[in-house]
This record gives sequence, structure tokens and C-alpha cells, in this order.
Amino acid sequence: EEVLYPTLKAAIESIEGGIDLRALISQALHMGDECHNRNRAGTSLFLRAVTPAIIRTCPDRERAAQVFEFIESNDHFFLNLSMPAGKAMLEPAEGIEGATVLTVMARNGTDFGIRMAGEPDRWFVAPAGVVRGLYLPGFTEEDANPDIGDSTITETAGFGGFAMAAAPAIARFVGGTPQDAVEATLEMYEICYTEHEHFTIPTLGFRGTPLGIDVRKVAETGILPRLNTGIAHKEPGIGMVGAGVLRAPQKCFAEAFAAVQGW
Repeated sequence: EEVLYPTLKAAIESIEGGIDLRALISQALHMGDECHNRNRAGTSLFLRAVTPAIIRTCPDRERAAQVFEFIESNDHFFLNLSMPAGKAMLEPAEGIEGATVLTVMARNGTDFGIRMAGEPDRWFVAPAGVVRGLYLPGFTEEDANPDIGDSTITETAGFGGFAMAAAPAIARFVGGTPQDAVEATLEMYEICYTEHEHFTIPTLGFRGTPLGIDVRKVAETGILPRLNTGIAHKEPGIGMVGAGVLRAPQKCFAEAFAAVQGW
């Protein structure tokens, strides 16, 4: 609030046209990130883009150094940007009559909710799931909170767990193999309306990532969205204790599909 925010604000406002986050996500997907649980490339690309502006606009060299050190020390810094970028990409779809693609997936540690483009103000809710994955030393599944956070907006927007094939290094981090990562992405094409024009995956011949989770396709195939996520401790203040994967709950999709029948 006192150092990072004002420094970045001044720097970004000085950049004509701002910073194209969609372009950074696209590049990061070609550099081993999926921009949810792996953000090393995205963070580096953002730092590269903003550094000249920080140097020009921050007269305090020590403050500038603190900002660089803070961003550089956190490989997940870019997630703070990829999440709102995904949200901004999806919001224009809200209110399209008859549209059954999702514009939101979110969790609060108790419930998991989705919203559809054709009925953007209505939540379809189910209990939050339990994440299966790898834990940091000293922690086990007994310490874990149920699935929590807004970061599943990344999968909703066509990256994150839906782009696992672009990030083989993340597979081990969440308890899988590189082949698991490829298969996860291929499966998600079965429940999506289209492929992304801008986000492509080199290992799949630069095929666009799966985009537009369609409630109808989920109902027809029985395939539920795959999600990458961190695992939070059940006690406040401890933070992340691991990472893993899980499926979105079937109940909220069943209720959304039932609602579609009444449109």
C-alpha cells in the first residue's frame, strides 16, 4: 500500500497504452507457464515490461529496488494480474441471451459456485471439494481447507488447468506427470465451446486452449472441469500448504443444466 502500489501506479500510468496482459499470458504459455499454479515466466515478462517505467518515474532508488525485489521474490506475482485479466475477458459475454457457457467459477472454502453468460446474476452452488495434491513439508491433508479462492477464473478464461499441456513442469508440483498434463488439456476440449484465438499450446501444434465451458457439454459428456489450485491451511494466517488438482462439483452443473431447460 505504501511502496508497491504507488510505485506501480505511477509507472503503469506513464506507459502509453498500458501493458497488454493478454499478450503476456500468451507469451507465458509458450514459456512453460499455465498462469495459475505456475507464473514464473509471466512474472518475469511483467517485470521486464514495467522496469523502464519504474526507473523513469520513481526518484527513490531504494524504493524502486524494494519493488523489484518484492516482485522478483514471488514467482506467483503474475497471478495477481492474470486473474483480473481473465475476469475482464469474460465479462463482455455476460447477458448474451441463451448462452450456456460459464463466465464465473469461484470458491470460498465452503461453497463452489458457477454463473452462466445467459443468466449472469444467478449462482449455481455446491459444496467446495477437497484438493488432492502434494503438501509442503510438515503439512498433510488434515491441515487443508476445502477448495478456496477466485483463481478458477483462469480456467474459466481458457488458461490455468485448461492449459496444463503448456506447463509440463507444473505436473510434478501438483502430483502428476507431463503426460497427465497433456491429457488434462485434451479432455477439456470435450466440454468447451471453442478454442482460444490468442492462447496457444506449442506441444499441441499451437492449438488454441479450450475456451468456453459449456454447461450443455458437461451434461452430455459427464466430464467436469479440471482445476489447478493451491491448498490453503484451514487455520487463518498460515497460508498455502500445498498444491493439487480437483474437479468442479457435479451438483452445480446439474442445477445449471436444469435451469437451461426452462429458458
